[in-house]
Amino acid sequence: MTKATKLDQVIGEKIRINRIIRKRSRLWLGEKLEISEQQIRYYEIGKHRVSASCLYSIANFLKTSINEFFPEKND
Repeated sequence: MTKATKLDQVIGEKIRINRIIRKRSRLWLGEKLEISEQQIRYYEIGKHRVSASCLYSIANFLKTSINEFFPEKND
């Protein structure tokens, strides 16, 4: 397994923020994705990487753009 990076931590934090803003629990999101609440926690703290397909599903369930999970581009 590839080690999680700083970007994985940023993405995870943005997942957590978007989830909380929308008043959704880790359990709710885990049930929607058919994964454990603990796995959601690992994504949010950047311990595990989120696959592109999973991130797409998270964006859909949280009714937001997938772009919300990435840092703004620095030129």
